[in-house]
Amino acid sequence: MTHATLAPEAAPAAAATSTRAKRAHDRKAALNWIAVHSLGIAAALFFVLPFVFVFLTGVMSDNQALTRDLWPKTWEWGNFGTVWNTPGFLTWWRNTLIYAGLGTVLSVLSSLPVAYALAKFRFRGRNVAMMLVISMMMLPPQVTIVPMYLFWAKQLQLSGTLWPLIIPLAFGDAFTIFLLRQFLLTIPKEYTDAAKVDGCGDFRTMLRVVVPMAKPAIAAVALFQFFYCWNDYFGPQIYASDNPAAWTLSYGLEQFKGTHHTDWNLTMAATVLVMAPVIVVFFFAQRAFIEGVTLTGVKG
Repeated sequence: MTHATLAPEAAPAAAATSTRAKRAHDRKAALNWIAVHSLGIAAALFFVLPFVFVFLTGVMSDNQALTRDLWPKTWEWGNFGTVWNTPGFLTWWRNTLIYAGLGTVLSVLSSLPVAYALAKFRFRGRNVAMMLVISMMMLPPQVTIVPMYLFWAKQLQLSGTLWPLIIPLAFGDAFTIFLLRQFLLTIPKEYTDAAKVDGCGDFRTMLRVVVPMAKPAIAAVALFQFFYCWNDYFGPQIYASDNPAAWTLSYGLEQFKGTHHTDWNLTMAATVLVMAPVIVVFFFAQRAFIEGVTLTGVKG
């Protein structure tokens, strides 16, 4: 009789306890979601807001760009046309495309055979060669700039051009060699051995077997090199500063800023036009880039 009386009263209590536990669990899960995503949102805003600020300032009027306003009162899209039609701007674009495009192609083509040899060949002094590559990565370019400038400018008479920056990339890049070598170490030796059994030489094995498997790493190092050449300011300043016809966008933007030091809207519009190609290239190639970076260096 007593148990029969208590049973109906215990059921609602158990249900209430279960509901409270479920609510506590949901509240904890919601707080965890907010904590995780709020950090992600904060990090995203940390990187995105400077680009948004540059873009919004670039479409402001001359007077508003000098105020504290963060949102344009009138959208001055003509600022981009004004910058684009600035004398020399198209020349800077052309020079930058030549430097970045040709430099990237030469760097990858010259570095890939070296990385393949260091990863797959067994020869005396291989470790010493690898240490030399690493030491070249650690050597700042400012250390060798004086003898290099004397060589390119005084002996070869190439001052005022971009060739002192492009030609050395045809002989390999230490950073590109290192990353490609680390990725090629992850390719099983059985693939190259099978190709050689079928009659392929070392060069043909590299082209037919290794290169297709190394596409993510090649894409990653190509993007690294392209971004470096596109944003390079130090090299063009040293070798091409005395010839406006050889200026790149990075160096030309500095000169544009000095000329329009009070026109912040035009300066920001020019900055957007300089950054846009890099952002677009990374947006379309980010999958291959991230895959290559992730897979590179998993084996020492």
